[in-house]
Order: sequence, then C-alpha cells, then structure tokens
Amino acid sequence: VQLVESGGGLVQSGGSLTLSCAASGFSFDDFHIGWFRQAPGKEGREGLAIITSSDGSTTYADSVKGRFTISSDTSKNTIYLKMNNLKAEDTGVYYCAAGRGPITVADRWLILEDIYRWGRGTQVTVSS
Repeated sequence: VQLVESGGGLVQSGGSLTLSCAASGFSFDDFHIGWFRQAPGKEGREGLAIITSSDGSTTYADSVKGRFTISSDTSKNTIYLKMNNLKAEDTGVYYCAAGRGPITVADRWLILEDIYRWGRGTQVTVSS
C-alpha cells in the first residue's frame, strides 16, 4: 500500500509543472486525496488542494487558488496537481496523502484529518 509522487523538478518563476500521485494497494474511491507542501526550513506541511472521494469536488488554499488544479484519473488510480504561474515561494517538497477526513481550514491552509497514507514527496524548486 503506497503513494508515489513524481513530476517535480526545477522551473523558472512563471513556469508550469504537473505532479502525479500514483496509488497502489488501495483505491482512491475510499479516500479524499490531497496535495501538501513542506517549504524549506519549515516543519509543517501546508495543505494546498484536496479532491473528495464522494463526488470529486475540489478545495484549494487561497494562495494557490486559480493557479493550481487538482484532478484524478480513476482508471490509473492517479491524482494530478497542475501548477501554473509558479512563484519562488512555491518551492518545497510536495506530498500527496490519502485521508478519511474531515477537511478543515486553519491558518489559510487545508487540513485533511485521519491520514491513511503519505507519499514520500517530490521536490519542486522555482527559481526567481
């Protein structure tokens, strides 16, 4: 049972990247899936975007709304994060996680309760 992120890399400010999160050993149908970021020098992970298991609805943190898009391909058991207009402050390690919820908001970031599994992360570096 695991989540594996991919697609990170180095990109210039204003550029785009698409991250992938592939699940094995379980189905996305049973969990909400979220993307989180750990910024350099910070301990916590910021909740950026979550897609719900029930109806595929999406929720975004204000700082990424309009720039990031979370989507799913259930046939591939894969969740994507399309990131446009990247900024230097988007630099960090990006993780996906599966959780049962609920979904809440604290300090401008999303929180997904009852995490079932975290991925290992993929590095995104945005040069200014």
